[in-house]
This record gives sequence, structure tokens and C-alpha cells, in this order.
Amino acid sequence: MIQQSIHFYQNAVVKLQQLDFIPLLLLRLYLTPVMMQAGWTKLQNFDSTLSWFANPDWGLGLPAPAMLLALVILVELGGGFALLLGVLTRITALGLSITMVVAMLTVHAKNGWLAIADASSWLADGTIFLNETVMAAPDKLAKANELLQQQPDYDWLISSGKFVVLNNGIEFAATYFVILLVLVIYGAGRWLSLDYWLSRKATKVITEQQVAP
Repeated sequence: MIQQSIHFYQNAVVKLQQLDFIPLLLLRLYLTPVMMQAGWTKLQNFDSTLSWFANPDWGLGLPAPAMLLALVILVELGGGFALLLGVLTRITALGLSITMVVAMLTVHAKNGWLAIADASSWLADGTIFLNETVMAAPDKLAKANELLQQQPDYDWLISSGKFVVLNNGIEFAATYFVILLVLVIYGAGRWLSLDYWLSRKATKVITEQQVAP
């Protein structure tokens, strides 16, 4: 019985491996709009984003901010499109993962992990990490809601969803980094990527050259 179960499991694993291109495709499709939107937003707000890149007092204070901003826009816009096509996937994912690391270190790290201030999270209440700013957020949010409820259009104000406090921690950037790291290691996947077909074509050409007299 145990041997049969092991055999069944091994067969199932082999069959699942034939579908390994699907999760890689889904990761690419998930990241494409995220990265392209990030690049497009920076492009649409180039002047204000450039000021934020350059200013050392309330911004990042980066050297050569115009060049760096243009590079980030190119990597995010072009990289997102490249992920969609599955072309130069490992190089693209590596470039985007670097932007995620820079974002985590320069923008988000000081705020801890959470993107949204959730005082019930183990990553804020001291169980794993303590974030006093997050722990203070519920009282501030309650006060804000109390003031807003006095407005005659309160129902309209909350019609798109409840109000939250943005913590702007590394959560989203770290999640994107992990996904990108998977693509760096495994590539775009078979069948539904240009990388796969270009690789097959290159392999065919090399093989023909090797067997040619």
C-alpha cells in the first residue's frame, strides 16, 4: 500500500511537471500590468517624480536623477511588455528585481513590512515585529471616520470601499521581487513565450551547423 502510494505520487509529480509553463506564464501576466503601470505613472508625472528623485530633504536625493528616472521608466515599461511576450525574460526580470530591491531599501524599509496599516498583524503587534506607527493607526483611522461621518455625503465617500491607513512598507515590493526571482531562475516557461521558440530555433541552427560537412 505504501509503495503504491509512493508510485502514485511520483507519477502525479511527473504529470504536473508537464504543466510547469502555466505558473510561469501566470506570473508574467500578473507582473506585466503592475510594472507597466508603474513606469507609465512615472512617465506621466515625470517632473514631480524627478523632483522626488533629486531632492535630498523630502525625496530620495539620488545622483543623476534624470538619467536614473529615465532608466527606471524604460525598465518598468519595456520590461513589463517583455514579460508579456516572454522575451529576454531572465535579463528583464533581473533588471526589474534590482528596481524592487532599490525601492525596498530607499523608500519602504523605514516603514516595516506592511503595505496597509493593520494593527492585528503579527508583523506589527510585536509577535514577530513591533511597528508602533501601525499600532497607532486604528485610533487615527477611527477619528478620521468620526469626522467624515459628519459629512452629508459620507455614504458616497465610502462607496468605493472603506478607508485605510497606508503604511507603505516593503510588502508589495518584496512580493514582486520574489516573483521576479522565480522568473530569473526558471525563465518564461515553455510553449507560450518567445524565449522558448527562439531557443529552439537557435538550438536547431547550432545542431545543423555541427552536423554540416
